[in-house]
Amino acid sequence: MSQPMAAGYNPQAVEAAWYDWWEAQGFFRPQTASDGTPKTEGLFVIPSPPPNVTGSLHIGHALTVAIQDCLVRWNRMLGKTTLFVPGFDHAGISTQSVVERRLYKTEGKTRHDLGREAFLGKVMDWKNDYQSRITNQLRRLGGSYDWDRVAFTMNPSLSKAVIETFCRLHEGGILYRANRLVNWCVKLNTTLSNLEVDQKQLEGRTLLNVPGYDPKEKFEFGVITSFAYPIEGSDEKIVVATTRPETMLGDSAIAVHPDDVRYKHLHGKFARHPFVDRRIPIVTDAIVVDMTFGTGAVKITPAHDPNDYEVGMRHNLEFINILNDDGTLNTNAGGKFNGMKRFHARREVVKALTEAGLFVETKDNPMQIPICSKSGDVIEPVLKPQWWVNCKPLADEAVKRTRAGELKIGPAQSEADWYRWLENIQDWCISRQLWWGHRCPAYFVRIEGTKNDIDDAKNWVVGRTHKEATERATVLAAGAKFTLEQDEDVLDTWFSSGLWPFSIMGWPDKTADLEHYYPASLLETGWDILFFWVARMVLLGIHLTGKVPFGEVLCHAMIRDAHGRKMSKSLGNVIDPLDVIHGLPLQDLHQKLYEGNLDDKEIAKAVAGQKKDFPKGIPECGTDGLRFALCAYSGGGRDINLEILRVEGYRKFCNKVFNATKFAMLKFELDFVPSGIGRLTGNESLVERWVLHKLNFTSSEVNKYLEQRNFMAATTAVYNFWLYELCDVYIEAMKPMTDPAADPKVRISAQQTLHTCLDYGLRLLHPFMPFVTEELWQRLPRRPNDPPSIMVSQYPTHDNGFQSEDAEKEFDLVFAALRTGRSLAASYNLQSNIQLFIHAQTVEEKVLFESQAPTMVALIKGCTKVDVIQGSSSQLPAGCGSAVVSSTVVVYLQVQGLVNLDAELGKCDKKIELARLNIEKLNRVILQPDYQATVPEAVKLSNEEKRKTFEVELSSLQLSREMFAKLQ
Repeated sequence: MSQPMAAGYNPQAVEAAWYDWWEAQGFFRPQTASDGTPKTEGLFVIPSPPPNVTGSLHIGHALTVAIQDCLVRWNRMLGKTTLFVPGFDHAGISTQSVVERRLYKTEGKTRHDLGREAFLGKVMDWKNDYQSRITNQLRRLGGSYDWDRVAFTMNPSLSKAVIETFCRLHEGGILYRANRLVNWCVKLNTTLSNLEVDQKQLEGRTLLNVPGYDPKEKFEFGVITSFAYPIEGSDEKIVVATTRPETMLGDSAIAVHPDDVRYKHLHGKFARHPFVDRRIPIVTDAIVVDMTFGTGAVKITPAHDPNDYEVGMRHNLEFINILNDDGTLNTNAGGKFNGMKRFHARREVVKALTEAGLFVETKDNPMQIPICSKSGDVIEPVLKPQWWVNCKPLADEAVKRTRAGELKIGPAQSEADWYRWLENIQDWCISRQLWWGHRCPAYFVRIEGTKNDIDDAKNWVVGRTHKEATERATVLAAGAKFTLEQDEDVLDTWFSSGLWPFSIMGWPDKTADLEHYYPASLLETGWDILFFWVARMVLLGIHLTGKVPFGEVLCHAMIRDAHGRKMSKSLGNVIDPLDVIHGLPLQDLHQKLYEGNLDDKEIAKAVAGQKKDFPKGIPECGTDGLRFALCAYSGGGRDINLEILRVEGYRKFCNKVFNATKFAMLKFELDFVPSGIGRLTGNESLVERWVLHKLNFTSSEVNKYLEQRNFMAATTAVYNFWLYELCDVYIEAMKPMTDPAADPKVRISAQQTLHTCLDYGLRLLHPFMPFVTEELWQRLPRRPNDPPSIMVSQYPTHDNGFQSEDAEKEFDLVFAALRTGRSLAASYNLQSNIQLFIHAQTVEEKVLFESQAPTMVALIKGCTKVDVIQGSSSQLPAGCGSAVVSSTVVVYLQVQGLVNLDAELGKCDKKIELARLNIEKLNRVILQPDYQATVPEAVKLSNEEKRKTFEVELSSLQLSREMFAKLQ
């Protein structure tokens, strides 16, 4: 700070060292007393959503940081004890799959080639690398995290919480093991929850590629195939239909409606499977069968369809699994199809049905197909023994607490979604067939001398430790010898993430952090993970701690590109926030694509997209410009279409703030000492009282909007103050007042007001723009008791001492006349030697404008004189153009010798005619018979003011016309 200010704003120079200094000073840590308790009564805690260690942060994460850190810095400046906890998520499926792809691409190996331990070592190396990269990104984004508390979902303390939760839920009967249908992803070889499955809508017959097959090979979806089953012991056949012909190999029944007369004679009979030695019973079911749809007969595959599963349970049918984990068919499908890949089998089944004379037809069928959100593979419903959580009692309590007001969810659309999902919640499958993650603390008890079934939940125990599991197994075995085999599966990532707000505070241990900082104040995240993550934190938090884990949930919008497309690596529109901060040439953007896992075809498409969106690369915008832009975009909608040029515009705003402050600093002498916070000199001019009133209004507005979480309105308010009130008006108006020749009282007052505006203005900006505001605030003249950093200074709030409605009203009139004068000069294309005359009808207005004439001259570029007249317009010099400010104020501009008189007379005639038409139109309204009785008083007053203004306008135009006519 001892060095002179730079010639211009340089984001990299401004942002180079402040973060390390803030951290070293301990500003990010919560301020506590000697006994470790928070110093202040006010508390604001945010558990940061832990980014996945799958890869670097993208611009969506930057939005999260910008909003959260804005709220943290604002609350810290309001005097609250703040805690912003950083952390990272192991992201089981995503991280394992990306490392597997990288391993195969670089070494041509699979995880099975390495073995579990060696592969997990590779994943941990990846995690360490990307945790370091993400940490750097979070620091560059200015997040004021308490890095002493950084957490990772697989750290020992958090793993302890996971094990405790699993055991506690199992002991309470909420977590159970059952052989049920799951969503199976062949590509990833694991189960998925319903939330991880997307539904792809098809309008009819569609050919699609499927992962794991030749890219040139496409398979048919969006059709329904009808075929016939032969009835046992007769020549009769029964026709059924399916969108998945290969599943007929696992059929174990045909259902008909009990009231359908067409099939009454078949009740209790059997059909014969044409390809497998299997009798298929014909059952009656009024729930699954619609007599009016199709043939009224439905094939039932209980092991591969959710609806059929329910039928199988109702009728005690055989559950026949025909699918291996790798997507090939097993021996249950029959010798001809055994070992065949599932979608090849689809074709072959139709072919075999045709050859057997059982094929009926294929028709287009609008439908949805389930797609894995991670791999893009087509999901298969498969019967598997897994660990499940009964969510219904947890959800009921969460709904009850939310409706009671213990949890606030915004915006309103997200709140509606919240209730809808919780009230229709299903059980949660938490098992994952992965290696990377928390291994289930569950053990199969293999008892010697018995053939106890591994699929039977009765033969399993859970334990916080191997010792506890052994003790429980001993009871189960009842004296027999046994061995324990730990479940190979790991837990769903969201199971550990669901514990985040309290596991990072040390739960299940009773820690000081848990006592002081739980529950959190706010959870801020994207609306897209409201159910993946937020709901599970609330369900588990209430059940395990008895408390809602945070008082408020704020869901921000999803960032899309400028064209409204979702960010996608294959499209090449995913943006690294550091590239926006530092800028990046187009060629370097291209190069990043080659460093990922994209194939050549996707790279070519992505390169083309980058050329279109960033023809000159990404310009350098700096952290402050990026953060301010992201907050300015956050207006409550569900999508943000991000334009980099708009972000660059806010970098220019940073430049404006920098240059305005640099210029204003020249107005302070070396020995200048600012007065105390909020103190006035008593000598403030009208423009000073006006700007302080505007500053006070802005302070109130920004606090109000931040309280409402309306970041768009908050940024607009502070942006407008800096640009249109401080820079455009006060800094220009105070130039003559701070001139060395000015009255000392006037100069000192103007300097104090300037310092107050800069000081408060920078503080208002700080939560959005932490770096440039710290840089400039540190350079301002200091008070003896000022805090060491802007980030621990007092945030401006409403100050009655700055309130002045009279000053606002008076200067707004002056400013209206000023703008009218500027506009009038521009209409005559005058840029120098501008002479204005203000015609005021009242003595008060005359006195006001006379006192403000120097200010108006200072604020109108090229203006040399502003005279004020009151009374007769005969005092005006000849040859003036005019414009009306109000019903009592008109601005005249001396244009004699500077304009084409014929042209001006023509303009005057047109304007006079328009003014007369406006008066006539308004008079017709006012003179209506029922006007006085029916029109509200406020409207009548407004119309009367309009009429007076139109009449003044007409009079001034007629006067100007007379002047121009005489000159002619």
